[in-house]
Amino acid sequence: MFNITPTVRILLILNVGVYFLTSSLGAATVDRFALHSVLSDQFSPIQIITHLFMHAGFGHLFSNMLGLIIFGPLLEQFWGPRRFFTFYLLTGLGAAALYLGVNYYETAALVDGFNAYKANPTNGEFLGFINQYAPSIYDPLEPFIQKFDEAPTNPTYIEQGVRYIAGYVSELVGTPMVGASGAIFGIIMAFGLLFPNTELFMLFIPFPIKAKYLVGAYAIWEVYSGIYRAQSDNVAHFAHIGGMLFAYIIIKYWESQRKTFY
Repeated sequence: MFNITPTVRILLILNVGVYFLTSSLGAATVDRFALHSVLSDQFSPIQIITHLFMHAGFGHLFSNMLGLIIFGPLLEQFWGPRRFFTFYLLTGLGAAALYLGVNYYETAALVDGFNAYKANPTNGEFLGFINQYAPSIYDPLEPFIQKFDEAPTNPTYIEQGVRYIAGYVSELVGTPMVGASGAIFGIIMAFGLLFPNTELFMLFIPFPIKAKYLVGAYAIWEVYSGIYRAQSDNVAHFAHIGGMLFAYIIIKYWESQRKTFY
């Protein structure tokens, strides 16, 4: 665990350094370099790279760096520094690509629905939008919905309805993603593929688990959590899935190239 290889050490220093730097510079700096939805006015292509070295909090940073320290050194020794660093970046970028794609799929219709509602902000359209795109906020807004139904032409209610929907859409589209989790999950996937029978001891589990079973359980959990995502869940599960998926593709490609060469 403490045999930290050169590239792992550099990545560790870089992630920790960026975390403390951005923490000292404030939320505006974090927001500028975090990965925003392509539908957001705040999106910039440079965020595809910069978000990989930023974290939302110390716990987020600690868990990712712990994964890097535990699984990264053996992979770097197996591949060498250059290939390991390439793999780290490619899985991180692949994770970002899948996240952006899923985010666009989930929010494009939402944005179109909001634009249609703004063009005709009646109480009926408000309720229709809530039922179709935002059923999770119906209960908190039920008292307002009742008042809006009783006075559908009241300009105060009309304006307030637009503000409610605008805030909901802004939260979904404008909330950015940060972290090296995609690359770390790619590293975990690689470890499970290349060293499947390595036995690992996990905290609170009194028996060893083979790497292939741990990776399989992680993958199933992330797919389940991504599809059936809880309202309070702020984890980018599809970024994790993207990291694992691209790790699988890259490793299988490298293996095919090696077989072709030999």
